[in-house]
Amino acid sequence: MDRPNVLDGTGALDAAAAGVYGSHTSVACLDPTLTIQQVNQDFDRRFGSPAQDLCGRPFCDLVHPSVRQPLMQQFSRMLEGKRHRFATEVITVGRDTAHTLPLTAMAVRGGHLPDVSAILVMLPAADGEGADSGVVVPRKKLLSEVDARILEGIAAGVSTVPLASRLYLSRQGVEYHVSGLLRKLKVPNRAALVSRAYSMGVLKVGTWPPKVVEDFVK
Repeated sequence: MDRPNVLDGTGALDAAAAGVYGSHTSVACLDPTLTIQQVNQDFDRRFGSPAQDLCGRPFCDLVHPSVRQPLMQQFSRMLEGKRHRFATEVITVGRDTAHTLPLTAMAVRGGHLPDVSAILVMLPAADGEGADSGVVVPRKKLLSEVDARILEGIAAGVSTVPLASRLYLSRQGVEYHVSGLLRKLKVPNRAALVSRAYSMGVLKVGTWPPKVVEDFVK
């Protein structure tokens, strides 16, 4: 039997999301396969694509690869009935830039059916974002292969000498690349380098040992 149409039109999306991020909220309705079925106008504006281009796409296509795995785990628990709602931070990706944003997801059950019929995903609207809205650098090839391996080593807590041995570099060679990474990411020390790399989505979230997202490697 077909599932009921639990949400009818973008007006229903806006009403369902009212009060989460204010009167203007970017809202998408996903089916149980996490495919986008409906979006409102604020969602169109946030991702710079018309509704017909967004609908039918997997929602995870719109988030950075570094956050997909933990986000999928949250959705899986919701579909299994272990939670009705969750809130987290994600890195959304547009045509040229990425943003770190709060995301709220809510399960919708239609009529008398106990299963999840749809999932509402809500993000702040794109309009009126300020300088502190979490904009990160455009997705581009920031790192050389050696830079990437050194950043992974630093994030794993490997010191200079064993890192140099692992990569067949001199100690001075490692320090040279570390200095370059500090300049590229505009941070003062190694601890800040790792924190900045995670916030930018350069290092994958929820992975050990740390791994650089290949999109950022030349």
